[in-house]
Amino acid sequence: FPSQLSASMLQRVVIARALVTSPDFVVADEPIAMADVSVRAMILELMIRCKEMFDLTYLFITHDLATCKYICHRIAIMYLGKIVEIGPLEEVFRNPVHPYTATLLEAVPVPDPRYRRTYPMPKGEIPSAINPPPGCSFHPRCPIAEPSCQVRMPHLVEVSPGHQVACSVRARAGEI
Repeated sequence: FPSQLSASMLQRVVIARALVTSPDFVVADEPIAMADVSVRAMILELMIRCKEMFDLTYLFITHDLATCKYICHRIAIMYLGKIVEIGPLEEVFRNPVHPYTATLLEAVPVPDPRYRRTYPMPKGEIPSAINPPPGCSFHPRCPIAEPSCQVRMPHLVEVSPGHQVACSVRARAGEI
Protein backbone atom coordinates (compact mmCIF):
# COMPACT_ATOMS: atom_id res chain seq x y z
CA PHE A 1 0.00 0.00 0.00
CA PRO A 2 1.22 3.55 -0.64
CA SER A 3 1.08 4.33 3.08
CA GLN A 4 3.70 1.62 3.65
CA LEU A 5 6.25 3.26 1.33
CA SER A 6 8.83 5.85 2.30
CA ALA A 7 8.90 9.21 0.52
CA SER A 8 11.84 8.14 -1.65
CA MET A 9 10.09 4.86 -2.54
CA LEU A 10 7.00 6.84 -3.54
CA GLN A 11 9.17 9.07 -5.70
CA ARG A 12 10.57 6.04 -7.54
CA VAL A 13 7.04 4.70 -8.05
CA VAL A 14 6.04 8.06 -9.55
CA ILE A 15 9.01 7.88 -11.94
CA ALA A 16 8.09 4.31 -12.92
CA ARG A 17 4.46 5.33 -13.53
CA ALA A 18 5.64 8.18 -15.75
CA LEU A 19 7.81 5.82 -17.81
CA VAL A 20 5.38 2.90 -18.17
CA THR A 21 3.67 4.53 -21.19
CA SER A 22 7.01 4.91 -23.04
CA PRO A 23 6.89 8.70 -23.33
CA ASP A 24 9.35 10.82 -25.31
CA PHE A 25 8.92 13.78 -22.96
CA VAL A 26 8.55 13.78 -19.15
CA VAL A 27 7.71 16.77 -16.98
CA ALA A 28 9.53 16.21 -13.68
CA ASP A 29 8.30 18.82 -11.19
CA GLU A 30 10.58 18.79 -8.12
CA PRO A 31 11.29 15.05 -8.63
CA ILE A 32 13.69 14.75 -5.69
CA ALA A 33 12.11 17.23 -3.29
CA MET A 34 10.56 14.51 -1.10
CA ALA A 35 13.67 12.33 -1.03
CA ASP A 36 16.26 12.26 1.72
CA VAL A 37 19.64 13.73 0.81
CA SER A 38 21.15 10.23 0.79
CA VAL A 39 18.58 9.05 -1.78
CA ARG A 40 18.61 12.10 -4.07
CA ALA A 41 21.74 11.05 -5.95
CA MET A 42 20.28 7.59 -6.46
CA ILE A 43 17.06 9.02 -7.94
CA LEU A 44 19.03 11.38 -10.20
CA GLU A 45 21.17 8.47 -11.41
CA LEU A 46 18.00 6.49 -12.11
CA MET A 47 16.56 9.39 -14.10
CA ILE A 48 19.78 9.79 -16.09
CA ARG A 49 19.90 6.03 -16.87
CA CYS A 50 16.24 6.09 -17.94
CA LYS A 51 16.95 9.15 -20.08
CA GLU A 52 19.70 7.29 -21.92
CA MET A 53 17.89 3.93 -22.14
CA PHE A 54 14.57 5.32 -23.34
CA ASP A 55 15.89 8.40 -25.22
CA LEU A 56 13.86 10.71 -22.96
CA THR A 57 13.67 14.46 -22.78
CA TYR A 58 12.95 15.91 -19.33
CA LEU A 59 11.50 19.23 -18.37
CA PHE A 60 13.16 19.25 -14.95
CA ILE A 61 11.52 21.82 -12.67
CA THR A 62 13.41 22.61 -9.48
CA HIS A 63 14.46 25.32 -7.07
CA ASP A 64 17.77 23.52 -6.51
CA LEU A 65 20.30 24.83 -9.03
CA ALA A 66 23.00 22.50 -7.74
CA THR A 67 20.85 19.55 -8.85
CA CYS A 68 20.50 20.99 -12.35
CA LYS A 69 24.21 20.42 -12.93
CA TYR A 70 23.69 16.68 -12.85
CA ILE A 71 20.78 16.30 -15.24
CA CYS A 72 20.28 19.41 -17.37
CA HIS A 73 21.90 20.59 -20.60
CA ARG A 74 19.85 23.79 -20.89
CA ILE A 75 18.35 25.90 -18.15
CA ALA A 76 15.65 28.54 -17.91
CA ILE A 77 15.56 30.79 -14.87
CA MET A 78 12.09 32.11 -14.03
CA TYR A 79 10.96 34.87 -11.71
CA LEU A 80 7.24 35.27 -10.99
CA GLY A 81 6.35 33.08 -13.95
CA LYS A 82 8.52 34.86 -16.54
CA ILE A 83 11.74 33.53 -18.05
CA VAL A 84 14.50 36.01 -17.24
CA GLU A 85 17.44 33.96 -18.54
CA ILE A 86 17.71 30.85 -20.69
CA GLY A 87 20.60 29.02 -22.26
CA PRO A 88 23.10 26.18 -22.11
CA LEU A 89 23.61 25.19 -18.47
CA GLU A 90 27.39 25.69 -18.44
CA GLU A 91 27.12 29.11 -20.11
CA VAL A 92 24.43 30.37 -17.71
CA PHE A 93 26.35 29.07 -14.68
CA ARG A 94 29.66 30.53 -15.92
CA ASN A 95 28.21 33.84 -17.11
CA PRO A 96 24.95 34.68 -15.29
CA VAL A 97 23.75 37.97 -16.78
CA HIS A 98 20.37 38.56 -15.13
CA PRO A 99 20.66 39.81 -11.52
CA TYR A 100 18.21 37.16 -10.30
CA THR A 101 20.26 34.36 -11.89
CA ALA A 102 23.40 35.71 -10.23
CA THR A 103 21.54 35.82 -6.91
CA LEU A 104 20.36 32.22 -7.24
CA LEU A 105 23.86 31.00 -8.09
CA GLU A 106 25.31 32.89 -5.12
CA ALA A 107 22.81 31.10 -2.87
CA VAL A 108 24.11 27.63 -3.83
CA PRO A 109 26.07 26.36 -0.82
CA VAL A 110 29.84 26.13 -1.32
CA PRO A 111 31.70 23.65 0.92
CA ASP A 112 34.56 26.07 1.59
CA PRO A 113 34.54 28.15 4.78
CA ARG A 114 36.82 30.74 3.14
CA TYR A 115 34.31 31.41 0.32
CA ARG A 116 32.62 34.81 0.56
CA ARG A 117 29.61 35.85 -1.48
CA THR A 118 30.31 38.67 -3.90
CA TYR A 119 26.89 39.39 -5.37
CA PRO A 120 24.41 41.37 -3.25
CA MET A 121 21.39 39.40 -2.06
CA PRO A 122 18.01 40.90 -3.01
CA LYS A 123 16.25 43.04 -0.42
CA GLY A 124 12.58 43.12 0.42
CA GLU A 125 9.68 40.76 -0.07
CA ILE A 126 8.84 38.72 -3.15
CA PRO A 127 6.00 40.54 -4.96
CA SER A 128 2.63 38.89 -5.49
CA ALA A 129 2.50 36.52 -8.46
CA ILE A 130 -1.22 37.31 -8.78
CA ASN A 131 -0.62 41.05 -8.92
CA PRO A 132 3.00 41.46 -10.08
CA PRO A 133 4.58 44.90 -10.21
CA PRO A 134 4.58 46.75 -13.53
CA GLY A 135 7.66 46.57 -15.71
CA CYS A 136 10.34 44.09 -14.78
CA SER A 137 8.90 41.93 -12.01
CA PHE A 138 12.33 41.73 -10.30
CA HIS A 139 12.82 45.51 -10.09
CA PRO A 140 11.59 45.93 -6.46
CA ARG A 141 14.38 43.62 -5.26
CA CYS A 142 17.02 44.18 -7.95
CA PRO A 143 20.36 45.70 -6.87
CA ILE A 144 20.88 47.37 -10.29
CA ALA A 145 17.30 48.50 -11.03
CA GLU A 146 16.74 51.89 -12.64
CA PRO A 147 13.50 53.90 -12.87
CA SER A 148 12.84 52.56 -16.37
CA CYS A 149 12.65 49.03 -14.93
CA GLN A 150 9.40 50.01 -13.22
CA VAL A 151 7.82 50.84 -16.59
CA ARG A 152 8.90 48.31 -19.23
CA MET A 153 9.09 44.54 -19.10
CA PRO A 154 12.33 43.66 -20.91
CA HIS A 155 12.33 41.12 -23.72
CA LEU A 156 14.78 38.25 -24.05
CA VAL A 157 17.90 39.35 -25.91
CA GLU A 158 20.64 37.00 -27.12
CA VAL A 159 23.91 37.38 -25.20
CA SER A 160 25.76 34.54 -26.91
CA PRO A 161 24.58 31.70 -29.15
CA GLY A 162 21.56 30.13 -27.42
CA HIS A 163 21.91 32.28 -24.27
CA GLN A 164 19.16 34.88 -23.82
CA VAL A 165 18.51 37.37 -21.02
CA ALA A 166 15.70 39.79 -20.18
CA CYS A 167 17.37 42.79 -18.48
CA SER A 168 17.10 46.28 -19.93
CA VAL A 169 19.79 47.68 -17.58
CA ARG A 170 22.37 45.17 -18.77
CA ALA A 171 21.31 45.75 -22.38
CA ARG A 172 21.68 49.53 -22.09
CA ALA A 173 25.08 49.13 -20.43
CA GLY A 174 26.23 47.09 -23.40
CA GLU A 175 26.62 43.95 -21.31
CA ILE A 176 24.19 42.11 -23.55
